[in-house]
Amino acid sequence: MTLLAILVGTLVAGIGSVWVAAWLSFGVLSRYTQHMLSLAAGALMATSFLHLLPEAFESGVGPHELFLTLLLGLVFFFLLDKAELWHHGHEHGHGHDHGHGSKEAAHAHSHQHAHSDAPRGQWSVLAGDSVHCFGDGILIASAFMADMHLGMIAALAVWAHEIPHHMGDLAVLRQGSSSRRAAIVKVSMAGAITALGGAVGYVLVDALREWLPFFLVVASSSFVYVALADLIPQLQKRLSARETAAQILWLAVGIGMVVIVSALAGHQH
Repeated sequence: MTLLAILVGTLVAGIGSVWVAAWLSFGVLSRYTQHMLSLAAGALMATSFLHLLPEAFESGVGPHELFLTLLLGLVFFFLLDKAELWHHGHEHGHGHDHGHGSKEAAHAHSHQHAHSDAPRGQWSVLAGDSVHCFGDGILIASAFMADMHLGMIAALAVWAHEIPHHMGDLAVLRQGSSSRRAAIVKVSMAGAITALGGAVGYVLVDALREWLPFFLVVASSSFVYVALADLIPQLQKRLSARETAAQILWLAVGIGMVVIVSALAGHQH
């Protein structure tokens, strides 16, 4: 019964949050697609600095080990980005990408060529997302095994936290693939790893609990990397004062959404 509750809770939190994020991104907020990158940068950075990293540091693991993990995570996602760029140039047979050339479309299994001005970081986002979701699954499993009611609160808190974050993910993926469906499927697959984390957590919860802070830090390193290496540079183009103000506003909206949801959820997970 506990395992069933964990699986239902993790699937609702992991995939349900993606679908709500997709409905908001492609429905209610679809007319603001050009501002979604600003929102994505704000949401990804806020998720890292206001949610994942504080939770990791509150665990009691030494700061030195966690900062080392953060550094190694940033280097890893940089190398992943390089591998993506190399693969894209190799696959399409033209090494002369436009500096910011999109490489994720090479992996998108679609027949379209990449948009030359699209952001990179698709695989960095998905890898970080998968680690993050696995960690969320362990958190939810731990809560359910402590108390059924606490588990439900934890699943709801994760679901709420993930909505603004997945809106950021979808904005990154949407830039590299012309298919909304492909973006939703990819992020949903990463979200489904929450259930895998829940199942593994159910079996190995005590052993994995010690590793949870490191999962949180690795996930946060991917979000920080994508925000600073892929999204922010795109926002640093010379723009009018009005366009710049709009960028700053949407960046603040992305941060604000995470802050508000965190406050409402009360960090109960």
